[in-house]
Amino acid sequence: MGDKILIVDGVQSERTALSQMLQETYGILEADNGESAVKLIEEHINELSVILLKLMIPKLNGIRVLEILNEKKWSGKVPVLVIDGAGASGMEDKCLDLGTMGFLGLPLEQKAVTRQVKNAIRVFQRHALLEQKLEQQAKTMKRQYQLLQKQTEELNRSRTEIIDILGTVVEFSNVGNNDHIKRVKAFTEILAEEMKHMFPDCGLTDLKVQMIASASALHDIGKIAIPDEILQKPTKVSEQEYEYLKSHTTKGCEILESIRDTWDKDYADTCYDICRYHHERYDGQGYPDGLTGEDIPLSAQLVSLADVYDALVSERVYKKAYSKERAYQMIVSGECGVFAPRLMNCFRNVREKLEELVPDDLEVMEEDTPDE
Repeated sequence: MGDKILIVDGVQSERTALSQMLQETYGILEADNGESAVKLIEEHINELSVILLKLMIPKLNGIRVLEILNEKKWSGKVPVLVIDGAGASGMEDKCLDLGTMGFLGLPLEQKAVTRQVKNAIRVFQRHALLEQKLEQQAKTMKRQYQLLQKQTEELNRSRTEIIDILGTVVEFSNVGNNDHIKRVKAFTEILAEEMKHMFPDCGLTDLKVQMIASASALHDIGKIAIPDEILQKPTKVSEQEYEYLKSHTTKGCEILESIRDTWDKDYADTCYDICRYHHERYDGQGYPDGLTGEDIPLSAQLVSLADVYDALVSERVYKKAYSKERAYQMIVSGECGVFAPRLMNCFRNVREKLEELVPDDLEVMEEDTPDE
């Protein structure tokens, strides 16, 4: 990205007004029609910081300009803000589908315009860096596992160690901590063992229990694609931030799919199920797919409960830890979502085993603290 702004508007006075607002900080290019805009974009694509685009312009309208940006893959190189003037109303969804980052409402005010332009550039740069980081990490992991694929026996013996290493990618990216990964694995194994003994019909074996516990280390791998300012926000996230945060389930699956061929099918499927469905809830109130009941894979149900329990008894940037008693009661009472009845029976039975793994030196919040 460069330091120039392209203003595309068929009205000279509006172009001049925008230019005056921004010219102290950015170099300004102007186009009074769609064809000129496309030509200028092609000539200056690597110099542009943002494009301010009016929809109702001569020759090629703004929607067609957005389509061309996508066709030529320019949309990934420069953000676009649509000037929401006459004719833009009702086209918001179309613009967003074509990659628009936002809208400049009329009448244009300098403070609002400069803020939105800066925000668009900052968010776009952050997104580009995250995409690059994710792509590099996926390529690195794929190369590593292509080598490991040739050593099948060694892979089988060291599978747990390998998954632990992948789990630390989350820690390295400042989106988690290794203690959380270790505890979730341990909690998952305890719950799975109890499920195996209490309900033999569930199909769990010793090998399956170990596989689920090992794969649980990857439940939050998709958080490497979530900005730190959301993950580490010390206050409640906004609805928009929360929706983006929830995408870590599907983003994690994209990473796992890129290395699927390095594992046997059962193990790859288990990792995928845990990553995608560990935020689903038995009553259908979870995400990303709103699954209900036993449509949620058992592996994901086990990790989901382990993850929730650890989140409650652990300190976070936005909260202190809940006491063991309070955490237990919150889960049993349904304050943290609905879990399968059989899983809750297991949870009650292994309460003491779980609590033995909870650190005793955490700063615990008062019992009457409102729920997060």
